[in-house]
Amino acid sequence: MSEYQGIPDDRKKVGKVGEVLKGNGLLDPKYSLAVWNHSPSGFAWGYEGSGPAQLALALLLEETGREEAVKFHQDFKRDVVARMPEGRWYLTSEAIQKWLAERRGK
Repeated sequence: MSEYQGIPDDRKKVGKVGEVLKGNGLLDPKYSLAVWNHSPSGFAWGYEGSGPAQLALALLLEETGREEAVKFHQDFKRDVVARMPEGRWYLTSEAIQKWLAERRGK
């Protein structure tokens, strides 16, 4: 099971831009940007926007296939990423998989 952690960049005055760790490594936005370029400036959370859309897509690409990630990432952004606290946050693979299972059932 993976754990994701958002670390805000307090030096940025606009938005909630920051880095995301997966385990002990950094979640690189390059792969998700190659699938859908929402936010070349990076990941963000705590609101509905392009940075949160990029993060939602990246997290779902880690947890499921490309087709499902693209299909569900806007809903995941609204349901999960936009509701994350502005500061540090944690999210497990288990929580993402639970969200996906509920979404697949609809």
